[in-house]
Amino acid sequence: MRRKTSTRWGATVALVLGCGLLAAQGGAPTVVDVLPGMPPVIDAHNLYSETSGDKVRPALAGDLQRVYVPNLQSNDVSVIDPATLKVFERFKVGRSPQHIVPSYDMRTLWVTNNAEGRTDGSLTPIDPRTGKIGTPVPVDDPYNMYFTPDGKSAIVVAEARKRLDFRDPHTMALQYSIATPGCPGINHADFAIDGRYAIFTCEFSGALVKIDIPGRKVMGYLQLQMPATRLKELKGAPRTKAGQVWEPGISEICTVKKGMPQDIRVSPDGRRFFIADMHADGVHVVDGDSFKQVGFIRTRIGTHGLYPSRDGKRLYAANRGSHQIHGSKRGDGGVTVIDFATETVVADWPVPGGGSPDMGNVSADGKWLWLSGRYDDMVYRFDTTTGEVTKIKVGIEPHGLTVWPQPGRYSLGHTGNTR
Repeated sequence: MRRKTSTRWGATVALVLGCGLLAAQGGAPTVVDVLPGMPPVIDAHNLYSETSGDKVRPALAGDLQRVYVPNLQSNDVSVIDPATLKVFERFKVGRSPQHIVPSYDMRTLWVTNNAEGRTDGSLTPIDPRTGKIGTPVPVDDPYNMYFTPDGKSAIVVAEARKRLDFRDPHTMALQYSIATPGCPGINHADFAIDGRYAIFTCEFSGALVKIDIPGRKVMGYLQLQMPATRLKELKGAPRTKAGQVWEPGISEICTVKKGMPQDIRVSPDGRRFFIADMHADGVHVVDGDSFKQVGFIRTRIGTHGLYPSRDGKRLYAANRGSHQIHGSKRGDGGVTVIDFATETVVADWPVPGGGSPDMGNVSADGKWLWLSGRYDDMVYRFDTTTGEVTKIKVGIEPHGLTVWPQPGRYSLGHTGNTR
């Protein structure tokens, strides 16, 4: 990460420069020297500053307010009206839809149909203004998709191929590929504050891979260290009831030699990366620049998805309630709330009766956290003030849903990683 300090300007002055912005929050302002072509960093202390609820772009004003849910096993998308909490439409897409990904310019929502175990993967476009689907684009193994911070490329995460395919962000024509042979199960990512590198998780080797974006190459791998103990998964055990405080269950010695890292999210100041790990029951903390593990935060069983609050102060960790890729229904799932500044747990919200929170996003106003219930064929809406949960029945095995519209200047992909 390239930062420069300057003493030429007063502490209350902020000037937009070609390479970034002078962020003034006490002391010398900081210039972030961003990847050429990337929008400037407005606040170097909070890279989520432009994703607050009052910063939905005018171009999105006419977009429909919807929650789009890809159902992996039923090969369709459920569409929820967030005002009525009802599924009012389901439409067929390609085989094995995994995530709904907002495009870099936020004018298209892409359904990533990776056709697990087959070769007929595709991307289905959705027009967020009308909610209508377009003509699918054939693409090899699109498990997930991101966009380079300069907007020049879509990054199709070809998980089964151990490969990142950089494509034209509009036509999806292949530009070039980066092989990641040391990263089986490559799937989720986040980017440095300056956009010059990305870190991807390697689900099946318990590791991370760091990618040089302008250099188009692998910078290195990092094996994540497992904790000494983790929570014991007990099928059929009593689950937390509505209004009851969740208590962690029995711990066990962690005999698993490698973790199963899933989602990853950068801290507001861009210095640290938080990595959800389904086998470790927590979140690893990694210094991005040095690429070294510096901490671990215990959450609950099957930690999977990570989403920052709209003010950039908290991180919501979705926990599936199982260590298994294909877990059982009504597991001990819930959401753990982490304070970014102190890296401590400040709240925990169970799913009453059990559940399997997976992936999703926060509503534009920050009031609701929407998550798919992977093993329970449900969508959960969490109240971000009280943790109260509303359940909505959807298709079979819902995965990476997105909430629309979203605030932000541009999208880096996944289910709405905006900045």
